[in-house]
Amino acid sequence: MGRGIVHLVDKSRRDPWVPRSGARELMLSLYYPAHRGSGPPSAYMTTEETRLLLASQHLEGKVPAQVVSATRTFARTGARPAAGRYPLVVLSPGFGLPRTTLTLLAEDLAGRGYVVATVDHAYEAAGTAFPGGRTLTCVACETVKQGQEGIVTTNRARDLSFVIDQLTGRHPAWKYGRMIDPKRIGMAGHSIGGDSTAHTMASDGRIRAGVNMDGVFNVPVPASGLQGRPFMLLGHAGHRPGGPEQTWDEGWARLNGWKRWLTVSGTNHLSFLDLSVLAAQLGVHDPSAPLPGPRAAQLTRSYVGAFVDQHLRGVREPLLDGPSGANPEVRFERASGDD
Repeated sequence: MGRGIVHLVDKSRRDPWVPRSGARELMLSLYYPAHRGSGPPSAYMTTEETRLLLASQHLEGKVPAQVVSATRTFARTGARPAAGRYPLVVLSPGFGLPRTTLTLLAEDLAGRGYVVATVDHAYEAAGTAFPGGRTLTCVACETVKQGQEGIVTTNRARDLSFVIDQLTGRHPAWKYGRMIDPKRIGMAGHSIGGDSTAHTMASDGRIRAGVNMDGVFNVPVPASGLQGRPFMLLGHAGHRPGGPEQTWDEGWARLNGWKRWLTVSGTNHLSFLDLSVLAAQLGVHDPSAPLPGPRAAQLTRSYVGAFVDQHLRGVREPLLDGPSGANPEVRFERASGDD
């Protein structure tokens, strides 16, 4: 598979966190089906991005930034694209986390035959490299107070629709934009990225299906639902029905299309990201998430992959029909709808 980097500037908006910086900026990684052996291996993160991420996770000084930044990826920079048109899946990371933390999922989806755009929203990650030698830090993390997270979600929805505009318009911002089938677009996100997925779908009918990975609904799902489009909730056990996180119960009741509510035992909030796999490789163990990182990542890729295959490709996926003996960690809390 290939990977390209795209810098987008929305000149119609000023940055909401640092208005003096000018127009809203986004950084994208585009993963896509490509010819084998073309292009050099893609870097995972810069050392400075890694240092800032580790510091945000209270691991600075415990894990060498150079080791993490040198993580090997499967994608190859500028690889020659495969012929054909492919569905697009847009991925939005959690608040304070860079798009890089969704690399395992992005690469898996690209390997299945999707173009995947992972998105960094300026000033919303611990550290993100932008053109001109700039590494922007999470100003929003310092200014958004508890209970105000809906502001982040609302801004991201505008960001994500802009991303789709730029990737699927008459003159795509990405040089391989013609690979994208604009009639088959899905979206998924972790944490506030999952909340933003639902909110973007509410205002943007181009998105045919969405996934919320362990994210609170800071902005309620509209009372009118999502126009019957499919949606999946995938989270840790604390997100079970009737639990302390009531926004999933409320959101579920409003979703009015095909829908699934799955939880994965032995996981925590970060288990659905690269971080759980990297931690396992580095010998860092979190007792709140006893399920091994590689297994958590495998389950995330399997269920998200099955979801987009079924709803963007029309491939029936029995994995989504109910509990599987091969995946006892995954609990079907609720299921509704039928294709």
